[in-house]
Amino acid sequence: MARTTFYSLLSLTLAASLGGACSSEIDGKPKAQVEDVKKTEAKAETKTETKTEAPAAAARTFKLDKTGSSVQFVGAKLTGDHKGGFEEFEGEAKVAGDKIESLRVTVQTPSVTSDAPDLTGHLKSADFFDVEKFPTAVFSANEFLAKAGENGATHEIGGELELHGQKKAIRFPAKVTVDAQGAQGQAEFTINRKDFKIEYPGKPDDLIKDEVLLKLDLKFKAS
Repeated sequence: MARTTFYSLLSLTLAASLGGACSSEIDGKPKAQVEDVKKTEAKAETKTETKTEAPAAAARTFKLDKTGSSVQFVGAKLTGDHKGGFEEFEGEAKVAGDKIESLRVTVQTPSVTSDAPDLTGHLKSADFFDVEKFPTAVFSANEFLAKAGENGATHEIGGELELHGQKKAIRFPAKVTVDAQGAQGQAEFTINRKDFKIEYPGKPDDLIKDEVLLKLDLKFKAS
């Protein structure tokens, strides 16, 4: 009887864990390509390319419209997801003609929020973002390759993400639009938090997944 009860409880525990893992919003999302910055610099030095020069369009600078933008994320444990985001961020994009040449976004990590007050406090600690030591996270990009993809993606964006004291080269799919009023980009992709030295494992009976889903909706307009 004792053995039967043990295996029944074990089966229920595994079923609950697997069920939570399978239902995660993170599952099935594209994974960003993340590399050390030095590796991408070495590739750029060895790559030769012939370009046909075209008349340069007048460059315009658009400021990030915070009221129409959002920087959010989803983290997952075996038993379920937790949603979060940042309330304070700023940035700008430089646009020439109908193309974005570069952009830069700076996030204030102490502004992190989540769907649970206790978790919000924990995310600010040294276990996660360590906001006292690393008060900002910065994403900059200067590659916008037209490349159709899933879920309406129009471009592959290449740049650098500096998070938790780690700077990494990163590439991910996004939907990008540019018009006379400004520029806009939306993207959903996952990164491995351990690439940025965020390694807190979670509780022994409810481990945290390494992959984190980033959800970006950035709107830039003339100031």
